[in-house]
Amino acid sequence: MPVSMLAAAFVAAIVGYGSTIALVLAAAAAVSATPEQTASWVAGVCFAKAIGSAVLSVWTRVPVLLAWSTPGAAIIAGTTNVSMPEAVGAFVVAGLLIVATAAIPVLARAVSNIPSGIAAAMLAGVLLPFCMSVATAAVASPIDVAPVIAAFLLVRLVNPLWGVIAALVVGVGWVGWRTGLSVPADVGLGAPLVFIAPEWTPSVMLGLGVPLYLVTMASQNLPGFAVLKAHGYDPPTARALGVSGLLSAVTAFAGAHTINMAAITAAICLSPDTHPDAAKRWRIGLVYAAIWVALGLVGSALIAAITSLPAALIAALAGIALLTPLMGALAGAFEVPDQRFPASVTLAVSASGVAAFGIGAAFWGLAAGLLVCSLDHLSRRPSARKDASRTEPSRQTPSGARQATD
Repeated sequence: MPVSMLAAAFVAAIVGYGSTIALVLAAAAAVSATPEQTASWVAGVCFAKAIGSAVLSVWTRVPVLLAWSTPGAAIIAGTTNVSMPEAVGAFVVAGLLIVATAAIPVLARAVSNIPSGIAAAMLAGVLLPFCMSVATAAVASPIDVAPVIAAFLLVRLVNPLWGVIAALVVGVGWVGWRTGLSVPADVGLGAPLVFIAPEWTPSVMLGLGVPLYLVTMASQNLPGFAVLKAHGYDPPTARALGVSGLLSAVTAFAGAHTINMAAITAAICLSPDTHPDAAKRWRIGLVYAAIWVALGLVGSALIAAITSLPAALIAALAGIALLTPLMGALAGAFEVPDQRFPASVTLAVSASGVAAFGIGAAFWGLAAGLLVCSLDHLSRRPSARKDASRTEPSRQTPSGARQATD
């Protein structure tokens, strides 16, 4: 196994874990997960990524790398009045919807027909409150948050991928030195998976499960397939969706949220520097999988250390990690001129945090954006018909003239 392949897989895994683990922990806290359930959540999603990456890479001979759904974790972290068993039910629904997308072409077309600007605006609305919390946390606890922000801003000038990792390391190190941060003595190694019986609450399945599925598909799986195409591979779309969706549905019973195609971390592993022979580059999926198994086994100790940090610092780390995804979502939301107003409505409603009838803001933001987009489309149709009727006589020619010009 080339050293370059080992190095690339290690960097990709560490970046994927360290850059958003604070957000996953915030999601677990939002649904009132116990420490045991939180450890099971992180271990479950790590093992799902490992199994899926190894199986798909060997099966397809394509370097398929999986990641946990970062925007999905943001949606979960923004929910209110949802219990962990109810969240598990929504996770199962989201996983099964991904499987259904692989098996039912009509469903795949329905998802692809959602205007890109509205889908991006929904994601931006979900991410915006977390990014805004960086400023709030800095005011609330400047002594803890200021060094983290400084580390992020300086390191990203050299390498944007390592900016969040630097913020996490500095945050843990600084607070540990200042307050004597320690990990509980009873935390050990192992796979702390626990079974969590789901509760099938319709409003939660609709308000959390469906948005979780949609952002995973639009913001993670589609870019992941695009990364494979950009590096000369034919994405195994149906198999990737089927395996990742099935694993998501199964590990949901351990508290894990959805997994999906990796994009940024996959790009780290797909360059010619990883392996000069593109036909053999699929082997990095096995190395990547092994590293994620290791991260799952040591997750309890890492989680204990991070959750011991001050709440303001965890909020700042989660917000910093989401600044780049927010930038991409905002750019996508307002890229198409005709979709800018519906996207603005979607963004405003999604960011509001409103939860009507027990259904979260992400769903209502999507619904509002689609409604406004439909109204805009209907209002444009009469004018389009009028324009066509005005130009129609000029295009009508006698049959003899048509024959002459043919």
